[in-house]
Amino acid sequence: MLHGREAEQERIDRLLEAARQGRSGALVLRGEPGIGKTALLDYAAAQGIPTVRGAGIESEAELPFAALHLLVRPGMALVDGLPGPQRDAMRAAFGMTDRVAVADPMSIGLAVLSLFAEEAADGPLLCLVDDAHWLDRATALALVFAARRLDAEGVVILFATRTGDHDFPATGLPELEISGLRQDAAAALVDRQAPDLSPAVRFRLLAEAAGNPLALLELPAVLAAESPGAGPNPLPLTERLRVAFHGRVGAMPDRTRTLLLIAAAASTPELGPVLLAATTSGVDLSDLAPAEESGLVRSDGRTLTFRHPLLRSAIYQGAPVARRLAAHRAIADALTDDADADLRAWHLASAATGPDDTAADALETTAHRARIRHGYDGAVSAYERAADLSTDTGARVRRLVLAAETAAETGRVDLAGSLAERAATQTTDPLLGARLDLVRARAAFGAGKPRAAHRLLLGAATAMREHEPHRAAETLSQAVHTAWYLGEAELAQVSTLWAALPLDDADPMAPIARYVLGAIDRRYTVPLRDAAADAKANGADSPRDLVQMCGAGLVVGQDDQVAELVAELVAECRDQGRIAALPSLLFFRAEAELFLGRPREGKVAATEGLRIAEDLGQTHWISQQRSFLCYLAAIEGSDAECENLAAGAVVEELGGATAAGAPWTHAALALLDLGRGRVESALTRLEPLTGEPARHYVIGLRALPDLVEAAVRIGAPDRAGDALDRLRAWADTAAQSWIEALVHRCHALTSVGDDAETGYRAALRLGGHPFDLARTQLLYGEWLRRAKRRIDARVPLEQALDTFDRLGAVPWAERARIELAALGVGAAERPADGVSARLTPQELQIVRLAARGLSNREIAAQLFLSPRTVGHHLYKAYPKLGVLSRNELPVI
Repeated sequence: MLHGREAEQERIDRLLEAARQGRSGALVLRGEPGIGKTALLDYAAAQGIPTVRGAGIESEAELPFAALHLLVRPGMALVDGLPGPQRDAMRAAFGMTDRVAVADPMSIGLAVLSLFAEEAADGPLLCLVDDAHWLDRATALALVFAARRLDAEGVVILFATRTGDHDFPATGLPELEISGLRQDAAAALVDRQAPDLSPAVRFRLLAEAAGNPLALLELPAVLAAESPGAGPNPLPLTERLRVAFHGRVGAMPDRTRTLLLIAAAASTPELGPVLLAATTSGVDLSDLAPAEESGLVRSDGRTLTFRHPLLRSAIYQGAPVARRLAAHRAIADALTDDADADLRAWHLASAATGPDDTAADALETTAHRARIRHGYDGAVSAYERAADLSTDTGARVRRLVLAAETAAETGRVDLAGSLAERAATQTTDPLLGARLDLVRARAAFGAGKPRAAHRLLLGAATAMREHEPHRAAETLSQAVHTAWYLGEAELAQVSTLWAALPLDDADPMAPIARYVLGAIDRRYTVPLRDAAADAKANGADSPRDLVQMCGAGLVVGQDDQVAELVAELVAECRDQGRIAALPSLLFFRAEAELFLGRPREGKVAATEGLRIAEDLGQTHWISQQRSFLCYLAAIEGSDAECENLAAGAVVEELGGATAAGAPWTHAALALLDLGRGRVESALTRLEPLTGEPARHYVIGLRALPDLVEAAVRIGAPDRAGDALDRLRAWADTAAQSWIEALVHRCHALTSVGDDAETGYRAALRLGGHPFDLARTQLLYGEWLRRAKRRIDARVPLEQALDTFDRLGAVPWAERARIELAALGVGAAERPADGVSARLTPQELQIVRLAARGLSNREIAAQLFLSPRTVGHHLYKAYPKLGVLSRNELPVI
């Protein structure tokens, strides 16, 4: 029976009832030690739903996927039925294969989601995770990734963790803070458990425990033993409880205390290894009896469980150092199976009193295995500890470099930077120094310091130039990214260095370098599809090496080819499970789709890209995707949504005013102003895009016609001069007819009489992307009406209106209707994009894949969802489309 937890129980009951109805949910229970989180998990487990249960163990926090294995073990028979990348990632994570899976760590989270969904196929499933603050980071990431994607599987995941999100960050999951019991509930618990307390002790207990249930249960004996006049104890409550636990352990026989210490030091609840280690210390299973009889531990003959995690901590911390070291050595000696090699390495390290090459070598091997299994955080810890234990300077530095590089791979840029700094002070090797500069560059860029990152990248590339030109080229490819955030001088510097590299024509980076350099230097560039094909033929890693070409392709205006290439790369990422690469690729895809007149497709890509970026904590792409969605909202005329997304793209944690998405938000808000007739405001927002470094961005180029239009409409064409010159230069170097059409439109805007009409007609003759073409038609129609040519004005205005309606560009459609109304022509409003406009972006994605004949399982694998969630969205889409089954789905 739980006292005073009615509200918490009701919250859990609602989740479980929803699961019985096929809906999923997750909840994080946060609270101080002993506050009753485990009791609430026990309550949930007693509600009759099939349950899998696991917990973080403090001593296992460095072992990748240690906690996950216990959770998914009941469903491991289903692993072989998972989609390929998920199956390979899961098998690699648990050491079930020697094959190195090419997969992002988040593929394991998706595999967990799929396993839970399969286990819930015949009814709801409850997953309980206790002490989540002690989960190894690989397990924590996988479980949070899965929990964020729960939808229609009938799965509930409950996490119990200590207060403080730094221990178990669970961004995006609902949380419930568990506070102390009310005074009446606390008193009822005390009276039930310790009815014979004196009034004075009872009063002190209720005061000191502050509603903490564990304290209410454990402190009575301690308080009763203290002098009657003792005042409040100055120790924090958690430490007070440790003392209480240790006092009870101290009353145990010496042999029992030895066995308990070995169990506390062991990184496993399994009793077998504990007993093997205990044997070498002269104790055996019979010595456990006193602890069991007192309720400190319980055992079923296979596992040993402490009454509370604080008890384990009290036993371990209360033992003398020499006995702790002996316990770790005994455990290491007992772990002789190959399957226990990683655990043995950590116990050898824990038993070391100084440098120990045997332990260091074992830990380095453990780190290598962890990287193969995608346990990058565990690998970082193992490399760093191996460095600490190394007697040889060269080995120590090499291990620190590996630790720094691995930390950078996980996105822990602060840790990576500090490890790199530490290693740099111990080596003069230029190539090692270059590797460390790469790590420090990533740390600097992640900290919002692109100039420092750029300097480090150039230094690393220079050091690699002679002996490792391929790696130098890869490094300069990253430097292109940082340079784009700095300005023309930095881009020119990268271009010069890259062009001077002694790169063999057969090198995979050679075609990439030629193409990207062409984009930087604004000179004629070969077709993107040809350059990408050459890079792939040379053995380029696709998609990692080719992603920069997509951005360059948009800079030179090869939008259609970017759309083709990025679609291929996205498909490859999905097939290979390389989730981390998707946010950047989906951003490029969204841009290309928008520019080609498919804003609905752009919204689908950006929405998915944002969801994945948020899952992975990729702040750069969170900002970019939000700002892009902001731009789409501006086109649609959704003022409130546009402003909210703009604010969300430049929040302080994403970089504030210098966030990656800031230029897109400027362009978006300007476009909204322009569509609404707030021309002065639009021009003010656009002018910052003409300076360094935004002028080099894709949106910095694409917004040039907007700036010209705004300047002309407020009667200040002189403020458009530089923009028009830059637009002409872009058209000359890109050699794209649609850009040339924009030049003619802007020339028409800044001209009068016959010159203006010549410009408009030339622009219309060249055509262009749909939104651009419709805007040209609108401007031409407006010009014709002002020139009193009412009959001529009607055709371009009606054409513009038709396109704006199709694109859902409400403000622009309103402008066209106003113009037509002035001509005496009425035009009813029409829904955008037909039936597809009724669907959410996710429903649209799913419907399209289903219409192509893909099964729910195949769709789920592509979109990183569970099959049941796919089915749920399909059934929501059917009535919107007026169909009864997937066989009737239209090709949208």
